[in-house]
Amino acid sequence: MLKGFKDFLLRGNVIDLAVAVVMGTAFVAIVTAFTNGIVNPLLAVFGGSNEVGLGFQLVADKPATFIEVGPIITAGINFLLIAAILYFVLVLPAASAKKRFSKEDEKLSDSEVLLQIRDLLADQHNSAGGKHEF
Repeated sequence: MLKGFKDFLLRGNVIDLAVAVVMGTAFVAIVTAFTNGIVNPLLAVFGGSNEVGLGFQLVADKPATFIEVGPIITAGINFLLIAAILYFVLVLPAASAKKRFSKEDEKLSDSEVLLQIRDLLADQHNSAGGKHEF
Protein backbone atom coordinates (compact mmCIF):
# COMPACT_ATOMS: atom_id res chain seq x y z
CA MET A 1 0.00 0.00 0.00
CA LEU A 2 2.81 2.45 0.86
CA LYS A 3 4.68 1.52 -2.33
CA GLY A 4 1.61 2.37 -4.39
CA PHE A 5 1.28 5.70 -2.59
CA LYS A 6 4.97 6.45 -3.18
CA ASP A 7 4.60 5.60 -6.87
CA PHE A 8 1.56 7.89 -7.06
CA LEU A 9 3.45 10.80 -5.48
CA LEU A 10 6.51 10.35 -7.66
CA ARG A 11 4.50 10.18 -10.85
CA GLY A 12 5.24 13.18 -13.08
CA ASN A 13 1.66 14.43 -13.16
CA VAL A 14 1.42 14.95 -9.40
CA ILE A 15 4.69 16.83 -9.21
CA ASP A 16 3.75 18.97 -12.22
CA LEU A 17 0.40 19.75 -10.61
CA ALA A 18 2.06 20.80 -7.35
CA VAL A 19 4.47 23.09 -9.19
CA ALA A 20 1.58 24.59 -11.18
CA VAL A 21 -0.40 25.32 -8.01
CA VAL A 22 2.56 27.07 -6.37
CA MET A 23 3.36 29.10 -9.48
CA GLY A 24 -0.32 29.95 -9.97
CA THR A 25 -0.51 31.24 -6.41
CA ALA A 26 2.53 33.43 -6.99
CA PHE A 27 1.00 34.82 -10.20
CA VAL A 28 -2.24 35.57 -8.35
CA ALA A 29 -0.37 37.77 -5.88
CA ILE A 30 1.42 39.65 -8.68
CA VAL A 31 -1.71 40.17 -10.77
CA THR A 32 -3.78 41.20 -7.74
CA ALA A 33 -1.18 43.83 -6.84
CA PHE A 34 -1.25 45.08 -10.44
CA THR A 35 -5.02 45.35 -10.56
CA ASN A 36 -5.24 46.95 -7.10
CA GLY A 37 -2.53 49.46 -7.91
CA ILE A 38 -3.37 50.31 -11.52
CA VAL A 39 -6.73 48.96 -12.69
CA ASN A 40 -8.81 49.88 -9.63
CA PRO A 41 -7.75 53.56 -9.71
CA LEU A 42 -8.58 53.66 -13.42
CA LEU A 43 -12.03 52.15 -12.71
CA ALA A 44 -12.56 54.71 -9.96
CA VAL A 45 -12.28 57.45 -12.58
CA PHE A 46 -15.50 56.11 -14.14
CA GLY A 47 -17.21 55.74 -10.76
CA GLY A 48 -18.03 59.41 -10.53
CA SER A 49 -18.18 61.18 -7.16
CA ASN A 50 -19.46 58.10 -5.33
CA GLU A 51 -17.08 57.09 -2.51
CA VAL A 52 -17.85 53.37 -2.71
CA GLY A 53 -16.64 52.96 -6.28
CA LEU A 54 -17.98 51.91 -9.65
CA GLY A 55 -21.54 50.65 -9.36
CA PHE A 56 -25.12 51.75 -8.89
CA GLN A 57 -27.59 52.26 -6.05
CA LEU A 58 -30.85 50.27 -6.09
CA VAL A 59 -32.63 52.35 -3.44
CA ALA A 60 -31.50 55.97 -3.15
CA ASP A 61 -31.76 56.26 0.66
CA LYS A 62 -30.20 52.89 1.55
CA PRO A 63 -26.39 52.56 1.14
CA ALA A 64 -26.64 48.80 1.71
CA THR A 65 -28.33 48.44 -1.69
CA PHE A 66 -25.27 49.65 -3.62
CA ILE A 67 -24.22 47.08 -6.24
CA GLU A 68 -20.47 47.19 -6.84
CA VAL A 69 -19.46 46.54 -10.43
CA GLY A 70 -15.79 47.47 -9.98
CA PRO A 71 -14.76 44.34 -8.04
CA ILE A 72 -16.44 42.14 -10.66
CA ILE A 73 -14.53 43.86 -13.46
CA THR A 74 -11.32 43.60 -11.42
CA ALA A 75 -11.85 39.86 -10.84
CA GLY A 76 -12.41 39.35 -14.57
CA ILE A 77 -9.24 41.24 -15.41
CA ASN A 78 -7.35 39.21 -12.77
CA PHE A 79 -8.59 35.97 -14.30
CA LEU A 80 -7.67 36.96 -17.86
CA LEU A 81 -4.21 38.18 -16.85
CA ILE A 82 -3.46 35.04 -14.83
CA ALA A 83 -4.69 32.76 -17.62
CA ALA A 84 -2.62 34.64 -20.22
CA ILE A 85 0.52 34.63 -18.08
CA LEU A 86 0.26 30.92 -17.29
CA TYR A 87 -0.45 30.07 -20.92
CA PHE A 88 2.39 32.09 -22.43
CA VAL A 89 4.94 31.43 -19.66
CA LEU A 90 4.23 27.76 -18.88
CA VAL A 91 2.00 26.00 -21.41
CA LEU A 92 3.48 27.21 -24.71
CA PRO A 93 7.15 26.71 -23.73
CA ALA A 94 6.39 23.26 -22.27
CA ALA A 95 4.53 22.19 -25.42
CA SER A 96 7.34 23.53 -27.59
CA ALA A 97 10.01 21.73 -25.56
CA LYS A 98 8.00 18.51 -25.58
CA LYS A 99 7.59 18.72 -29.34
CA ARG A 100 11.26 19.50 -29.87
CA PHE A 101 12.71 16.79 -27.63
CA SER A 102 10.26 13.97 -28.23
CA LYS A 103 11.30 11.36 -30.72
CA GLU A 104 8.73 11.14 -33.48
CA ASP A 105 9.98 7.81 -34.82
CA GLU A 106 9.44 6.08 -31.46
CA LYS A 107 5.84 7.18 -31.22
CA LEU A 108 3.35 4.72 -32.61
CA SER A 109 -0.36 5.16 -32.87
CA ASP A 110 -2.71 2.63 -31.32
CA SER A 111 -3.62 1.23 -34.73
CA GLU A 112 0.07 0.74 -35.62
CA VAL A 113 0.67 -1.14 -32.38
CA LEU A 114 -2.36 -3.34 -33.00
CA LEU A 115 -1.14 -4.07 -36.55
CA GLN A 116 2.26 -5.08 -35.20
CA ILE A 117 0.62 -7.38 -32.64
CA ARG A 118 -1.53 -8.90 -35.38
CA ASP A 119 1.52 -9.52 -37.58
CA LEU A 120 3.45 -11.12 -34.69
CA LEU A 121 0.52 -13.40 -33.88
CA ALA A 122 0.21 -14.36 -37.55
CA ASP A 123 3.93 -15.18 -37.73
CA GLN A 124 3.67 -17.23 -34.55
CA HIS A 125 0.63 -19.06 -35.91
CA ASN A 126 2.41 -19.82 -39.23
CA SER A 127 5.61 -21.01 -37.53
CA ALA A 128 3.61 -23.40 -35.33
CA GLY A 129 2.19 -25.08 -38.44
CA GLY A 130 -1.31 -23.87 -37.83
CA LYS A 131 -1.42 -25.27 -34.31
CA HIS A 132 -2.30 -23.04 -31.42
CA GLU A 133 0.31 -23.02 -28.69
CA PHE A 134 -0.50 -21.71 -25.25
